[in-house]
Order: sequence, then structure tokens, then C-alpha cells
Amino acid sequence: MSEIRPKMTVNIGSIKMKNPVTVASGTFGYGPEYAELVDLNRLGAITVKGICAEPHTGNPTPRTFETRSGMLNAIGLPGPGAKGFIEKYAEFLSQYDLPVIVNVWGKTVADYGRVVEMLSSEPVVSGFEVNVSCPNIKEGGALYGTDLQAFSRVIEEVRGKTAKPVIPKLAPNVSNIALFAKAAEDRGADAISIMNSFPAMAINIETRKPELANRTGGLSGPAIKPIAIKLVWEAARAVTIPIIGMGGINCPEDAIEFIIAGAAAVAVGTANFTDPSTAIRVIEGIEAYLIRHGIASVDDLRGTVC
Repeated sequence: MSEIRPKMTVNIGSIKMKNPVTVASGTFGYGPEYAELVDLNRLGAITVKGICAEPHTGNPTPRTFETRSGMLNAIGLPGPGAKGFIEKYAEFLSQYDLPVIVNVWGKTVADYGRVVEMLSSEPVVSGFEVNVSCPNIKEGGALYGTDLQAFSRVIEEVRGKTAKPVIPKLAPNVSNIALFAKAAEDRGADAISIMNSFPAMAINIETRKPELANRTGGLSGPAIKPIAIKLVWEAARAVTIPIIGMGGINCPEDAIEFIIAGAAAVAVGTANFTDPSTAIRVIEGIEAYLIRHGIASVDDLRGTVC
């Protein structure tokens, strides 16, 4: 007798994911970079690298540094701009059966609205992850993610420019994540992503200089997972919209922990650099866990922490 396969589909606003696993923005390029290594059609969605209205060069090198149980990055969101993204990647992405979530950012509130307006009519774009929490740029980014009023203005601006799902990506370094989650929900966000990398620094003790040219960067990887789990749990108690949880996911058990804490979906990030098959292993592992525990749907597992 064959076992009954659990329901793995989840909805993030109007985005229908075949399973609850996407990849974190900035760790998977725009798709072509991993297409020969990973069957993209098996992903629940792809979240592409950050896009602003105009092309951006990012920060000087060195801009990555490996730490114990993680890595620091200060890439600085280099990208081709909205027009360049469509010209270079839209045709490629459209051949796959998966939602495309575009991570967007700006230096001003108006910039956020502009890039969303430029991309909203593109059929390949399924929704927008609004990056108000990147710690590696000097203008915009985390400046909006840690001030509740500024954060709210960005969400209102983006919401007014598109009918497609809006998913603010929350900063981890705030005193009360629930306030930001609720502000996003109240201003029309369809979901939220938790969390971005954690502001951090490393110093070379021989040169006494920072390891990154930008001096500081964002910490990601296994070291931040317990922080992310706590933030997802806190936000899930404050809002009813779905949460995409991320931060240090390296195996199915990590992802399952996020779902139990309250995440509807998860994103694999830094692990993509060391093992591009991680997201696929996570998908398979979640399904195996549901079968083993007799759980009919991944939605039935969400928020079941005792």
C-alpha cells in the first residue's frame, strides 16, 4: 500500500508555491548562476538578487569574510537595475514553472516606489520582497528598517504602486519585531520575510584593520539561526499574514524548526554557497518529516510550538 503524500503547497498572498522553500535574495543570483546545479522547477519560488531602479555597482572589495559558523558580507547590492533585470533575465526565468519574487531596494522612499512601478507590469514578476533591512549600503536599506515611521512610509509607497504581493524583509536589530510586523500588515503587506543578515564586524588583529572594505557587514549562516527563530516566533504571534523565515538554514531540521515557530515558508541562503543542493534536500526532508509524523499538510505544522 502506497503512503499518502502530504500537501506541500503554500500561498504567500497570491503567490502559489508548490512547496514552502525558496532561496534567499543575494545567495542565488538571478537564476542562471545555479541553473546547471539545481533543478529550478523543484523550488517553491526563486527570490532574486536585489534590484533598484538604476544599475548599481555595490561596495569595494574585500566584501566577504568567513567567520566561525557563518560569514560576513558587505556586497552592497550590485545589480543591473530594473530595466537591465528585465532585459537580461526575464526571458530566462519565464521558461520555468516557479514564482519569481524580486527583491527591491531604494535610497529614498520614492526610489522604492519607482522600481516597483517599473517592474509591476512584467509577467515574469510574481511579487516583491521589499528590502528595508540591508546593513551594507550607506543610503536607504536598514535606515528604513529600524525606524517604524520610515518603514511604514516605504510600505505605503510600494503598496500604492502594485497589486502584486508585497513582502517587506524585516531587520533583526530592532527592539520589538512584532511592531514592525504589525505595521507591515496594517499597511497592506501580503506577507513578511524574517530576517535579513545581522549587522556585524571582524578585525584582522595583525593589521588592526576591518576584514571588510566597508568596515562592517551582515552576518549570516548557522550562527544567526536561533535569533531568527525567536523573531519569527514573536512576529507570528502578532500578525495573521504569512511569514517567510530565514537565517542559518542548512538542513531540513532547521527549516522545520522555522515552520513550527510560525513560518509559512522558508528561504535557504548562505548554505547555497557551500552546497547548492541544500534547498532540494530541505524540500525532500520536510516532506519526509510530515510523512513520518502523519501530518497531512505543511500548513498543519505551522505555529505548533508548544
